[in-house]
Amino acid sequence: MAAAEREACEEAAEEAEEQRAGPGSAPAPAPVGLTELPGELLELILCCGSLDASDLGRLSCTCRHLREACQPRGKVWREQLRRRWPSLMKYYNQADSVNWLEQYKERHKAGLKAQTVVASFSKRFFSEHVPCDGFTDIETLDCPSHFFEDELMSILNTGGRKGLTWKYYAKKILYFLRQQNILKKLKTYLEYSADEQSFLEGAVLVDQYCNPLSDISLKSIQAQIDDIAAQVCTFLKSKSPRHPTVDRKAGMALIISQVELQRQVLDAMNCVLYEQLKYRGNEVDYYNCQNSYIHQVLIRRTGIPISLSVLYLTIAKQLGVQLEAVNFPSHFLLRWCQGKEGSTNIFDYTYIDAFGKGRQLTVKECEYLIGHHVTEEFYGVATAKEVLQRMVGNLLNIGKRESTDQSYPLLRDSLDLYLAMYPDNVQHLMLQARLYFHLGIWPEKVLDILQHIQALDPSQQGAVGYLVQHTLEHIERRKDEAGPEVKLHSDEKHKDVVFSIGLVMKHKRYGYNCVIYGWDPACMMGHEWIRNMNVHSLPHGPHQPFYNVLVEDGSCRYAAQENLELNPEPHEIPHPDIGRYFEEFADTYYVANPELAIRYPEDMALTRLAGQKTEESCE
Repeated sequence: MAAAEREACEEAAEEAEEQRAGPGSAPAPAPVGLTELPGELLELILCCGSLDASDLGRLSCTCRHLREACQPRGKVWREQLRRRWPSLMKYYNQADSVNWLEQYKERHKAGLKAQTVVASFSKRFFSEHVPCDGFTDIETLDCPSHFFEDELMSILNTGGRKGLTWKYYAKKILYFLRQQNILKKLKTYLEYSADEQSFLEGAVLVDQYCNPLSDISLKSIQAQIDDIAAQVCTFLKSKSPRHPTVDRKAGMALIISQVELQRQVLDAMNCVLYEQLKYRGNEVDYYNCQNSYIHQVLIRRTGIPISLSVLYLTIAKQLGVQLEAVNFPSHFLLRWCQGKEGSTNIFDYTYIDAFGKGRQLTVKECEYLIGHHVTEEFYGVATAKEVLQRMVGNLLNIGKRESTDQSYPLLRDSLDLYLAMYPDNVQHLMLQARLYFHLGIWPEKVLDILQHIQALDPSQQGAVGYLVQHTLEHIERRKDEAGPEVKLHSDEKHKDVVFSIGLVMKHKRYGYNCVIYGWDPACMMGHEWIRNMNVHSLPHGPHQPFYNVLVEDGSCRYAAQENLELNPEPHEIPHPDIGRYFEEFADTYYVANPELAIRYPEDMALTRLAGQKTEESCE
């Protein structure tokens, strides 16, 4: 009975299918399985983006056809890598035979390594004034550095107001890694012969070292200069259609020998650079470090004599005019030969002031420019290394000139660059040792520097001995530290402390916005600071709570309680160290990271309560 019923059902189903299909229609094709598809179509499906790496791994284990489709060097794994980490593709050439599966595994492993390192840094370096120096586990990575850096960039590019501490340390590590790489390139550059050293490449290396997180490359800078050179050619063609520069091909070496034809090129350059593109010397903000960075000179179209001279000289060379750098005192210049090539007579040259809109000067006019007579040696040609030294020296002077928290990174970077060129310069080694000692960072490195100074110049024994003694004391104190000091609001001695860490405040007197990251029940600064800051003029003087605050202008200050009030419209504080202390901005207040919370265990509850009240008042 059951068999008869089953047979009747099958017949009814066949009749129903025939009726749907209509008379004379072909039977429906049998479904095609994934493994029966042609290889190209299968690859296309597997590359569509709906499958992740684990899916591909499982598919590869099902049969030979799918395993071949997911071969390590094939399109499927290449697309998987590209979709997951698109920024990595710039490291590969289309023609290269690459094991994409292995590259994927390596990148995944590097990502886990980077996350582990970043996660450990807050606990390891929180107590250091300037973290991330001398960490050996970053200097000796067991994975490709560009994979490690890519993960750090992924952390930095994570949106939202969370993960601030991770972003802070990821940025520090990336800064360090890129600077180490640039230093290697600089040392290679310095090994070139003088004729092989490009002024532009040297300027770009300085720029990259001081701005390692910016997207600066010699290729992109050269492309912008090529564009300016092309504009000069267009202008020159309108004035002199038969000029040899007009027919030059990009990248092709060109040398113009006739002085008059050279003059036409320089006149065209002056018109394009200074009249059309509005490049100028920055007389208003001369000591801004941005004037020394070639990528900023191109963006802002302003600079100082040396940076504008490098730009001017590079463009002129591309257009067939050979100019030479002149390390003139107080005002960098270029020189243009009017006599016999290679002449040693300073009067055979015209001197060009790129800072002064390409003005052409005689020897006497050069002296009028700086206001005093100089000997002939100062009119001589400067090598690329000497130009580099002067550029770094300018940045070093800016760093020493300001002597603020914001200027210390510039001072450190310029010292690193200078000592890469002149590693045995005692004066700058001593400055580096004093800077590290002053900042309280990397005491072991300070001892190494001092030992090197002593070997180079025994006459420095007094200064070296003083720093060695105090550095050793610092190391011993660090060993003896019992752990972080814990401050409780509930303690009787803290009864006058009104505010808590994480609150966004406003200074009553100066109007700046800030966030609290620490406090003391009374002023803990020395008598000299109290006198200099005129604290005794306050109604409560130094005998009131004082707060460590991060200010929106990038500074760190120590403010009296009577001068602070809750900000009625709290907002994020754009301070570079915000992630060192806080892991999240929660709309009206900052959430302390575990390291800061250990030191102020009762503060966050008070901060949340104050934040809620602020939200209610805003509603």
